[in-house]
Amino acid sequence: MGIDKIGPINNYNRYEKINKKSPIDKSTSSDSVNISKEALNMAETNKIIEILNNTPDVRADKIKMLKEKINDPDYINETVTGAVADKLIDFFKL
Repeated sequence: MGIDKIGPINNYNRYEKINKKSPIDKSTSSDSVNISKEALNMAETNKIIEILNNTPDVRADKIKMLKEKINDPDYINETVTGAVADKLIDFFKL
């Protein structure tokens, strides 16, 4: 059985050369971050979705105000009913 040459006997010198670190010149290096337009749009969309999820579906203050107006007999008159009728006609395109 023969043993071929495996490598140098003193691997320590080679290891030291590989792990030697060169000093970094701090005057020429700088860190920077670039954010793509897609990422900015996605972040804005997520923020809007979060705001919408936290917003209540029903505005209790508006409902209370409208109930008070409907219960007031002076509120319902020809002007109000005409305006509501006109808006309904426009909405349904009649």
